[in-house]
Amino acid sequence: MKATLRNAWKVLLILAFGFLLGKPALAQHPKIAPDLEATDPNSDVDVIIQFTQAPTARHHAKVLDRGGQLKGELAIVKGGAYRISARELQELADDPEIVHISADHSLRGAATAATLDYYDATVNAPSAWQIGLNGTGIGVAIIDSGIFGMPDLNLNGSSTSRVVYSQDFTGLKTTIDQYGHGTHVAGIVGGNGRNSTGSSYFYTFRGIAPNANLINLRALDKNGAGTDSTVINAIQAAVKLQKIYNIRVINLSLGRPVYESYTLDPLCLAVESAWKAGIVVVVAAGNYGRDNSQGTEGYDTITAPGNDPYVITVGAMKTTGTPYRGDDIIASYSSKGPSIIDHVVKPDLVAPGNLIISLYTAALTLPSLYPGNEIPYSLYQYNGSSTRSSTYFRLSGTSMAAPMVSGTAALMLQQNPLLTPDQIKARLMLTASKVFPTSSIATDPVTGQVFVSYYDIFTVGAGYLDIQAALNNTDLAAGNALSPVATHDSTSGNTSLVTDPKSVWGSKSHWGTTTVWGATLTSTGTVAGTPAAVWDNTAVQGFQIVWDSKSKWGTSTTEVESTSILVNGE
Repeated sequence: MKATLRNAWKVLLILAFGFLLGKPALAQHPKIAPDLEATDPNSDVDVIIQFTQAPTARHHAKVLDRGGQLKGELAIVKGGAYRISARELQELADDPEIVHISADHSLRGAATAATLDYYDATVNAPSAWQIGLNGTGIGVAIIDSGIFGMPDLNLNGSSTSRVVYSQDFTGLKTTIDQYGHGTHVAGIVGGNGRNSTGSSYFYTFRGIAPNANLINLRALDKNGAGTDSTVINAIQAAVKLQKIYNIRVINLSLGRPVYESYTLDPLCLAVESAWKAGIVVVVAAGNYGRDNSQGTEGYDTITAPGNDPYVITVGAMKTTGTPYRGDDIIASYSSKGPSIIDHVVKPDLVAPGNLIISLYTAALTLPSLYPGNEIPYSLYQYNGSSTRSSTYFRLSGTSMAAPMVSGTAALMLQQNPLLTPDQIKARLMLTASKVFPTSSIATDPVTGQVFVSYYDIFTVGAGYLDIQAALNNTDLAAGNALSPVATHDSTSGNTSLVTDPKSVWGSKSHWGTTTVWGATLTSTGTVAGTPAAVWDNTAVQGFQIVWDSKSKWGTSTTEVESTSILVNGE
C-alpha cells in the first residue's frame, strides 16, 4: 500500500513539475518504464519496445504507422529499437501485443583512468600458465569501444591476430578502437605481453588468458558512449556467432543507471538470453561507491546490467603495488549493492581494478585526454628512458576488474569445456578468498576527502578472485547460481538472503550461503550491518550518473587512490 501511494505521489509530482515548467508529462502506464514518464509528449524519443513474440513486419508497422522509425531489430529480447514521438507511447502501450516500453538509454564504458601493477600474481594467474592453461581455443567476446590491433594480441611468434572476428554496431563503419577502453580491456583478458617480453624487459604485462581468441563487437564510439540497443545488438551477434568462434564468455565493462526492474529491462533480458545460451557473462559493477547523494554511503549504486542475478558482477580491489594479496583493499569507488529496485545481492566477487596497466596506442582518445596515465619505458624496461611507453597505459575502475574474471572463465573452460555458466559462477564465488580487513580508509589525492569502506556482502560479494583455487576445485554445482535477493525486516533491523529454490545456494552442503559469502554473513545467516538508508530507497535510482567525472574524481595517478576517468559508470 505504501509503495502504491509513493508511486501515486511520484506521478503527481512529475505532472505538477511539468505543468510549472510549461512542459506536459506522460501519464503513468504499467507498460511504460518510469523514467519515460517525465518525457515531453511533444518530443521524439529513442525507445526499445518488447513484444509478446519476436517482431515481424506486422509488429513494426504498429510503430511505423504512427510516424515512428525502426532503428534496429532486437530479436534476442523479442523487441526492436525505434524513434517515435513520445505522444504515441500511451496508445502503443495499450496494444496487447506490446509487453513493455523502455528508453534506449545512453551508456558508456566503465573504467577510470589512473607503480607497477601486480594483478596477475595477486590473483594467482601464473599457477594456471605453469600447467599449460592460457585460454587456447576459447572465444571471449569483448563488447566495448573496439579493439586496436597490437602484437600483444597476436599468436605467439606470429603476425596472425587472435582477434578472430570484428563487427561494428555504432554505425561508424569501423571496428577499430578509437577510444582506448576496449583495447585496454582486451589486453587484460588476453594480452600475451609480446611488447614487454625479452632480455630488454624486467617485467611483462600479460593478460589472464594470454592465448584466448577475442571477438571484437564494437558498441561504443570514440568517446566511449553507446546505447542499450547497440549493446543488445552486440550481445545478439555473440549468441549467433557462438558456435562458429566457440564464444564461451562475454565481457561487458560498461553500464548505466538502473531505471526499472531487471525483469523488464531489455539490457538485462539480453544478458540473460546469452547466459541461457551457455555463455558466461561478466559485467563491471560500476564506479559509484563514493556516491552519498542519496544518503546510502555508496550502497545501492550497482549499474545495469550488473544488477541482473544471472551474470557475474565484479567489483574492484587495489593491489597497493605488491603481489601479496594480504595488503590489498577495496577501491572506495567500487559500486556497492544491493541493486536498486530488486535488491539483488551484488557484486558477486571482486578482482584487481586499480592502476591496472594494459594495452593502448597514443592515437586513441583516452591517452590524449589523460596523458598523466601513460607510463615510462623505465617502469618495465632495462635502461629504459622516462619517455612514455607507446604500448601500455594505466587505467582504474571496475571495467578493469571484470576482464580479470572473464579471462579466468576462459581458463576454466579450457580446463573443462563442459562447465556451464552457473557452475563457473558458483565455483568462482565458492573459491574466492574470504580474508579481508574489517574496514579500510582511502584518501582522494586531489580533494583530500576521506572514504571509509567496510567489507560486507554488498561491498566484496563472495570474496576476492583466486584463480588457483578455482582451477583446483572440481565441484560441479547442481542448480542455478542466481544471485540472492536481500530482504530487510524494519522491526528487527535484520537483513537476510532469499535464494532461488532451484539455486545451488539452498544446499545444506558447502554451497550454503554462510560458506560461500563467509564472514560477510552472521552465524544466523543475516547480513552484517549496512546503513538503514539503503532500505529507504525503493524507487527509481535517484542519483544522476556523471559520465565524465574529471572534476569530481581528480586525475592524479601517483597518490593513494586514483579514479580519474570514471568512464561508463565505474
